[in-house]
Amino acid sequence: MEDILLSADPLSIDACYAAVQDPSCGGICLFVGTIRNQNKGAVVTHLEFSSYDAMALREMRRIAEAAREMHGLHAVSVHHRTGALAIGDVAVIIAVSSVHRAAAFAGCAWVIDELKKSVPIWKKEFLEDGSYWVGARP
Repeated sequence: MEDILLSADPLSIDACYAAVQDPSCGGICLFVGTIRNQNKGAVVTHLEFSSYDAMALREMRRIAEAAREMHGLHAVSVHHRTGALAIGDVAVIIAVSSVHRAAAFAGCAWVIDELKKSVPIWKKEFLEDGSYWVGARP
């Protein structure tokens, strides 16, 4: 089971948890990525996320399906924000469930790493002295 969401609205940790919870699973692992106020020694004021929605959703689903197969997971939830986000806002939530905790930890880490590598979601970081697209700055 995969639960995939790309949204300009705030994300819900409770919704992700509910999507993966199952009485057969003894391990549920959640990763919550939030907007921090600094990066590489510079003060960050806010971020903006843009995406190629159709492709991003397709790739998020592919990653969730692959994680279930590779790590023996029961369910995977992947929710990501788009638009302008303030410091402290939740940008991404990954939730996975499995019979045992080791698979849940490994699967959750794999999903967030793959999401950052291949999903067409771009982050623009706004600093006190300007802005740049993350990945485009040395």
